[in-house]
Amino acid sequence: MVNKDKVKEAVRLLLEGIGEDPERDGLKETPERVARMYEELLAGMEASAGEHLAKTFEASDPGMVIEKDIPFYSICEHHMLPFYGKIHIAYLPEGKVVGISKLARTVEVFARRLQIQERMTAQIADAIMDTLHPGGVMVMAEAEHMCMTMRGIKKPGSRTVTMAVRGAFEEDERLQNRFFQMIRQGI
Repeated sequence: MVNKDKVKEAVRLLLEGIGEDPERDGLKETPERVARMYEELLAGMEASAGEHLAKTFEASDPGMVIEKDIPFYSICEHHMLPFYGKIHIAYLPEGKVVGISKLARTVEVFARRLQIQERMTAQIADAIMDTLHPGGVMVMAEAEHMCMTMRGIKKPGSRTVTMAVRGAFEEDERLQNRFFQMIRQGI
């Protein structure tokens, strides 16, 4: 849970620390705005992916289900700078499917935390496995990290790709290849 008063005080101290006057016109309301922003950006801290994934529907042999190009925005826990991109999810339902929007909501739960991409990718896959009990799950995240773009090495446009593979996808290279093929195509 975001303590807005602490965030506001921290922002005031940060402004002073970088040589700014927190009382000047353009900055007077900045601590409050930043506190509200963090409350929104980190709303996943208290959320449960299981809540979203609990609503399922009977489905007899739907085959592989893929939701691709789910946009996300998160905040790197190392520098507290944004990273953003797309998530692609495939799962093999066993008798039940989840509403498509619930996969995007699951992404939001984990993206709206101080995060690292590798952990977020695994958390999404694990939440789907633990709640839906499908035959397998494959999650791929592609993201640009502002800590690589704005500071340090300064390489805009570079993307980090992470994957989490569970169940049948771990054992069946054919399934993995089908996932990649479907992600690349305009399906």
